[in-house]
Amino acid sequence: MGRYINPFSDWGFKYIFGKEPHKDLLINFLNELLAGEQHIEDVTYMDKEVIGEAFGNKNVVFDIFCRTDDGKFIIIEMQNQKQKNFISRTLFYSSRAFMQQGRQGKEWSYDLSAVYIVCMMNFKVDVMGRKSDKFLLDGVLKDRQTNEVITEDLRLVYMMLPLFTKEVDDCETNFERWIYCLKNMEKLERLPFTTKYAIFHRLAEVCDIAALSDEERNLYLQSEKNYWDQYSVKQTAHDEGLAEG
Repeated sequence: MGRYINPFSDWGFKYIFGKEPHKDLLINFLNELLAGEQHIEDVTYMDKEVIGEAFGNKNVVFDIFCRTDDGKFIIIEMQNQKQKNFISRTLFYSSRAFMQQGRQGKEWSYDLSAVYIVCMMNFKVDVMGRKSDKFLLDGVLKDRQTNEVITEDLRLVYMMLPLFTKEVDDCETNFERWIYCLKNMEKLERLPFTTKYAIFHRLAEVCDIAALSDEERNLYLQSEKNYWDQYSVKQTAHDEGLAEG
């Protein structure tokens, strides 16, 4: 076991970004992602389970669901295993965040707040049937001919970690430094950037396994076991497929 929490275990991801005492990390990460565009002062964590609107409809459980101080809803998802129709799944998730804003009665006029879905993925996805070579895909609804933005109320952000290949000295922005730390944290003995940037010193403190309580450590170890069990199943299926091929 390394020094720092694996941020791509289910418990680890939610411990870092989904706990009230650590929300300064989430706010900073989002502000670096949206740098030069907007600045979030605060977030409020929302109920992560969105109930289906009618009997039999599928409930949705987000990894992290929050609302910013200026009213935007942000869904943050971490996904390790490649899934069929993953982008369609994110559209389904974001639609539920829109639907829950609906109000009964004649006074409501579809005054919806923006919904952002931010996905960190340990795999690559095809875009319109083509393989993408971009680490970061950031989309809104645009006119196909003029490229003019129709609305920014639906924002789709995909970070494909296998396509982020920068090393420590190559990172030019704090967003890139965030991604480097998250991608490499589990194998690092010392987190970089901590002497120059206070937020990474804070990240190192939060993610230090030695600082966890006994209960937190047990929950983390169970989550790590699940993470590696899933990896083993995936690798076995891959190896058996190659052997049969």
